[in-house]
Amino acid sequence: MKAMVLHGCAPIETSPLQLEDVPDPQPKAGEIRIKVETCGICRTDLHVIEGELPPREGSIIPGHQIVGTVDIIGKGVRRFRPGDRVGIAWLRHTCGSCKFCLNGKENLCEDQLFTGYHANGGFAEYATVEEDFAYYIPESYSSVEAAPLLCAGIIGYRALKRSNCKPGDSVAIFGFGSSAHIVMQILKYWGCKVFVVSRGKKHLRHAEAMGAYWVGTSIDGMPEKVASAIIFAPAGHLVPQALEVLEKGGTLSLAGIYMTPIPQMDYERHLFYEKNICSVTANTRQDGEELIKLAAEIPIKPDVEVFPLEQANEALQLLKKGEIEGTGVLVIR
Repeated sequence: MKAMVLHGCAPIETSPLQLEDVPDPQPKAGEIRIKVETCGICRTDLHVIEGELPPREGSIIPGHQIVGTVDIIGKGVRRFRPGDRVGIAWLRHTCGSCKFCLNGKENLCEDQLFTGYHANGGFAEYATVEEDFAYYIPESYSSVEAAPLLCAGIIGYRALKRSNCKPGDSVAIFGFGSSAHIVMQILKYWGCKVFVVSRGKKHLRHAEAMGAYWVGTSIDGMPEKVASAIIFAPAGHLVPQALEVLEKGGTLSLAGIYMTPIPQMDYERHLFYEKNICSVTANTRQDGEELIKLAAEIPIKPDVEVFPLEQANEALQLLKKGEIEGTGVLVIR
């Protein structure tokens, strides 16, 4: 099969992903193999490629927002049959028996594995996964539209839950990329008042077009404080700023898997009055199922920019520069 392979971490500007012919993966017992149709690109892919996440030994095929059709099932598979359209997300394995797994917190399992990091992902013609970690894709979504739901959507949804946001609340979003533009659609569905802070003028125009109540390049001029805030940008310097615009008792959710250092904060100015900070670590499968159901109900329609598989480096370069509106999606032909 054709795949974009990473042999060693390097800046994306050096185009480190190499288009290669590699052996087709074969499903083990309990696994399914899918013929990949689309795979979304994500800032986490950049963190893997550029070494901001601890580098893994050997080569890896990135990509963890995968949509395709089951073509082979392994021994013992019961949930899926050849021809089913499914999705593969970031979380691909947990132990199922630790205290976290047994208490609805499998995203904290010590033995968890991730797609495109611990195991080959979707920048390829085929991918495998344990059947219990795959998702049915609603018929109402094309494969291009569905891909962003599998990380941008799922992680955005978990970040929204962690922010303690309720329908009708006021919410501030910092950074307006792939996850944020999906969360925006949930917030508008919930009747929330949304404030968006982003350094990118293109992203601010996008947020405004989607119905943001207020947009700005900084918190200066934000007309009121908010009940919840979510930081999607991997920028630690935004944490004190977000806390400043929180109401008493408000919650800040940190959505990224990686963040630059957080500067020193003043207790009374930033944290007093029972303000809360919640990080986000991966997701549970329940998060994924809830998001996919909600997405079909609203319905969420991700904005996408499409690229062929062999342009994965170029697409990720655009993502890094903030030049993609919505989500970049690789199409595997």
